[in-house]
Amino acid sequence: MCGLAGEIRFDGTPPDLAAVERMTDRMAARGPDGRGLWSRGPVALGHRRLKIIDLSERGAQPMTDAEGGLTVVFNGCLYNHRELRAELEKAGQRFRSASDTEVLLRAYRHWGPDCVTHFAGMFAFVIVEHDSGRVVLGRDRLGIKPLYTARRPGRLRFASTLPALLAGGDVDTGLDPVALHHYLSFHSVVPAPRTILAGVRKLPPATVRVVEPDGTEHDHRYWNPAYARQDAYAGMDAGDWRDAVLDALRTAVRRRTVADVPVGVLLSGGLDSSLIVALLAETGARGLATFSIGFDSEGGEAGDEFTWSDLVARRYGTDHHRIVVPSAELPDALDSAVAAMSEPMVSHDAVAFHLLSREVARHVKVVQSGQGADEVFAGYDWYPPMAGIPRQDAAATYGKVFTDRPHGELGRMITPGLLTGDDVSGDFVRAHLARPGADTALDAVLRLDSEIMLVDDPVKRVDNMTMAWGLEARVPFLDHELVELAAACPPELKLAGGGKGVLKAAGRTLLPVEITDRAKGYFPVPAIRHMAGPVLERVQEALAAPAARARGIFRDDYLRELLAAPEKHRTTLGANALWQAALLEIWLQTHGVE
Repeated sequence: MCGLAGEIRFDGTPPDLAAVERMTDRMAARGPDGRGLWSRGPVALGHRRLKIIDLSERGAQPMTDAEGGLTVVFNGCLYNHRELRAELEKAGQRFRSASDTEVLLRAYRHWGPDCVTHFAGMFAFVIVEHDSGRVVLGRDRLGIKPLYTARRPGRLRFASTLPALLAGGDVDTGLDPVALHHYLSFHSVVPAPRTILAGVRKLPPATVRVVEPDGTEHDHRYWNPAYARQDAYAGMDAGDWRDAVLDALRTAVRRRTVADVPVGVLLSGGLDSSLIVALLAETGARGLATFSIGFDSEGGEAGDEFTWSDLVARRYGTDHHRIVVPSAELPDALDSAVAAMSEPMVSHDAVAFHLLSREVARHVKVVQSGQGADEVFAGYDWYPPMAGIPRQDAAATYGKVFTDRPHGELGRMITPGLLTGDDVSGDFVRAHLARPGADTALDAVLRLDSEIMLVDDPVKRVDNMTMAWGLEARVPFLDHELVELAAACPPELKLAGGGKGVLKAAGRTLLPVEITDRAKGYFPVPAIRHMAGPVLERVQEALAAPAARARGIFRDDYLRELLAAPEKHRTTLGANALWQAALLEIWLQTHGVE
């Protein structure tokens, strides 16, 4: 787990090494254990290292295979690197280190860009072919690891974070009106390749991009689950599916124990993280470090779920850590969390993850986390309305139960110069849901959420907040083989029991019924959800700042309406509309965007 950066020149001039150094150093938190730079011809690479596999300097990056004429920078982990190493050694490859980075490099030498189909893991990488001058960018199937790009005439820059690109300088920081529409309509999700800034883009998940020496690009999407019933699973009943899901999850959890340092678990006490703990205990893990966080109650809403996490910790004898954060700490923590965001993320539990990661990083460098289970196994409350409806009605129904507000409302919110005339967010959803494949309306929506919302909300949030403290988070529910199995699972089995039915059935074989059958919980930060005291003051300060007034994203009358009743205005899913508007401004100001 690391941070990578670099520049490619297409105009015959050398890369700006000072800019690459600034980008690399901006990501010091992602890789506090090492720093490396490399340059050859029109390309320069930078890397910050977090030592997880092969703690020696033989695993340092950028890493070069002189014989193969390749250099790589890599962020992530290949969980099957030992198996791949054995396969490549049989094919004649020789290794100098025990690192997964070298396995990636040799795999590319052996298979070329198709190497990604052999990887089980999370990754973003950039490989330079010395002889051809091509540069190849790759990102994992579920977009767990980020990769941002910024083009200017004659050059392309890339980095693991958007703020790193800003540190390099010379970025078009104007707002992208289409991305702003997505931000305010699509639950603050901005689908790849866009970001909120016009001059920054991101490589889509499951994509390999080949950049030629003249700057032309070609993208190849290498993974696309069908979200349809498969002949291989014909005749399976509910019990068979329960066992298949449990076996696949068992494999996913085991894979994510691969490390040369201890691996802990973020334990909320919900079904997903509790299953991870149970499966690790099943392997014989003893003294497993687990971590839970809680906040002060506000507005009658509890700020912790310690009752449930304590139950699981006692059941499996973990080394459990309760982390309690008073509301008075939240304003400072809020700014620190926003500084860690590569893009503005409205979900208030980003602050919780940031604070949790700060404390967890004092104890371990790697944790497993339960993110992704709700999107993969249909655990959210907007999925049941999709059951049984005609496929052609999917977009309209989804819009009513998920999107923040209809297109028509944006006109009273945004100043005219930033308002797109078309319903670009609705058009995006309609086009995605109309794609071939996906047997049912629910299948189509689960595909949309797994490919788009999951990547640019919960997954990005976990990466940004944990890596801000040099902590690697691994997400077994996003193991690509488990996701493929879940995509083929009949919708009625996923929706059973109020959602995640097949996963709950698997959980009942291992967990107390109090955990498997309790109502779904969330990661509460009541002071933000209810705009309590200091948080509201910070919001008011941001919206009144000279930069916000000069930018003028939101209409004055709309902001007055929100500020007059901070708790009243909410999106379809209950997010605070004032927080959504203010968070964008806080993010822009924090990152120095004029």
